[in-house]
Amino acid sequence: MAGIFKAYDVRGVYPDQLDENLARSIGLAFQHVLDAADRADNKTVVVSRDMRASSVPLAEALIDGLTASGLDVLDIGLATTPMNYFATGHLDAAGGIQVTASHNPGRYNGLKFSRKGARPVSGDSGIARMERAIAEGDLPRAETPGTHTNGAIAEDYAAHVLSHLKRPADARTLRVAADAANGMGTIYRPLLERLGIELIPLYFELDGTFPNHEANPLKLENLRDLRELVLAEGADLGVCFDGDADRAAFVDERGEPVGSDLSTALIAGEILEREPGAAIVYDLRSSRAVAEYIEEHGGVPIRERVGHSFIKATLREHDSPFGGELAGHYYFRDNYTADSSLMAVIEILNLLWKSGESMSKLAGRVMRYAKSPEINFEVEDKAGAIAELEERYPDGEADRLDGIRTRAKARPVTGAGPTGRVLLRR
Repeated sequence: MAGIFKAYDVRGVYPDQLDENLARSIGLAFQHVLDAADRADNKTVVVSRDMRASSVPLAEALIDGLTASGLDVLDIGLATTPMNYFATGHLDAAGGIQVTASHNPGRYNGLKFSRKGARPVSGDSGIARMERAIAEGDLPRAETPGTHTNGAIAEDYAAHVLSHLKRPADARTLRVAADAANGMGTIYRPLLERLGIELIPLYFELDGTFPNHEANPLKLENLRDLRELVLAEGADLGVCFDGDADRAAFVDERGEPVGSDLSTALIAGEILEREPGAAIVYDLRSSRAVAEYIEEHGGVPIRERVGHSFIKATLREHDSPFGGELAGHYYFRDNYTADSSLMAVIEILNLLWKSGESMSKLAGRVMRYAKSPEINFEVEDKAGAIAELEERYPDGEADRLDGIRTRAKARPVTGAGPTGRVLLRR
């Protein structure tokens, strides 16, 4: 079990670290995450899985554990993680569990959890609580097992996301190249074809071995084929999904990647036209241009630490209609504050149609400052490294929201502007 219970999910190599016995125990332990209010009127847990071969036996074992604990299971089969979140909220279920290892290589698998209302399960009261229960053998079985039924959510989800489409009747047909990376985005193909676009599909075959490239759109090498396809086909837009399709990365018509922080700003501008003055949440790794763009469009920018549980909680606190992370997660209040890569695609399409401009021109309005990619490294003393940075820049207006952020002299891409910054987090 060591090391596979993460802050936001369970994830490890199958079957060495995560096998059917552990999945069954997790199913039994999930009852500890759900308080009485969660299951007062509905003790159903929505279970779904991705396309990995190991997801079938793991889901079966998980369901055995859930029903043995007395919870009812609605099994929606193959689904994206956003579909699981939606089903959990839409059906007022007590919780939801998706069997997936997201963007990790095929030898991995894992589980993502949510509570009633698609609220995230994390921290000491969530995943760590389940880990302790399993270690201590605190896995009570109910006198009367719960039920296991099969169901479908695809059409309800399609109706939900399509309700946000605002394609003008006289709009030109945009050509969109989409890379499903052989992951769960593959099952979105019928829905994508209903968006009024000309879809140019790439790697839309379910294959949990990921034969073409890793299903992680944050790595530039995984966007190479999509970028080439955009240029070869003269597409207006490119989009790449990750393994469980809860993230999306965009490429403009020149084949250039658009940072997810910039996409967050563009979507925020679109939403603020419908909800003037609304609060928009963004993660602290984002370019300072994101906050500027939100303010310029009449919104209130709210910076939050990295992690979906923090972003979602802040969205709820401020009744914010939208939030985004640099990792390519896009959260919508009208989607139970959960992520939806498809809704992000739709909002970008809405903006392209309404503006009549190219993706590169739109993104150029937010691309104001030079920026390095995230640089990962290991140190023995994490707290010491953060303290050293603060000591080195005593006039740096240190911010401790998540790690440390200090200001240092930097220069915008064009013209004069405020100082730049360094962010160090663990």
